[in-house]
Amino acid sequence: MKKLCSLILAVAFITGFAGAEIYIKQKTHTDPVSMMGQAQPAKDDIQETWIGKNRYAMHGPENSSIIDLDKKILYFVNHQNKTYIPMTLPVNLDDYMPEQMAAMMSSMMGSIKVKVTPLGQKKTIGRWSAEGYNVDMDVMMMKMKMTVWATKDVPFDWKDFNQNMMANMLKTQMRLSDEAAQEFMKINGYNIASETKMEMMGSTIRTTTEVVEISEKSAGAGIFQPPADYTKQDKFTMEDMRR
Repeated sequence: MKKLCSLILAVAFITGFAGAEIYIKQKTHTDPVSMMGQAQPAKDDIQETWIGKNRYAMHGPENSSIIDLDKKILYFVNHQNKTYIPMTLPVNLDDYMPEQMAAMMSSMMGSIKVKVTPLGQKKTIGRWSAEGYNVDMDVMMMKMKMTVWATKDVPFDWKDFNQNMMANMLKTQMRLSDEAAQEFMKINGYNIASETKMEMMGSTIRTTTEVVEISEKSAGAGIFQPPADYTKQDKFTMEDMRR
């Protein structure tokens, strides 16, 4: 009887573990800023990342990025207007831009320069040992400087995640070229914390991020797909681009 109970418990444990995904919770803070006579208050957000078998999802308050490697598709989800755009992997952004914007966006993507430089420093953030990197970006008239702390001490394949999720997200959300996105791949590890400073119109916009949880749990329904009540779009609209 004891052996039977032990067997049942073992099967239940294995079944539960096999169905679990990796869950990552990250907090983001943006300092208050004044620009062109307009004042924006400080902003705090939570971003949730899920890593499953051949699928990834990054959910924020304004948008989500969902990748299904089996279907070779990336969903860009806009929570503000309740829409989503399915994009075939590897993503060619020209195919999803408004016609009047495609040429300009291609020119802008080609002009973005990214340089990643190791700091040669280590420190502990939360419970993770991390290495530091400087990231310098030139985006047309703007300059961005990032300090990224990355850790290899995570319960998933960080190389696979960076290449399949982060590279595609950088290309869609930040409009980076393949070359610029690949420069980010020089960061060896998962981004556990960062500080970004961007100079724009005489003001400095400062944003920090920090991972506060990495755990294994089962993803709920809808984590790896757009909400059923959202409207499908074939391309970004001009309103999307202004946002």
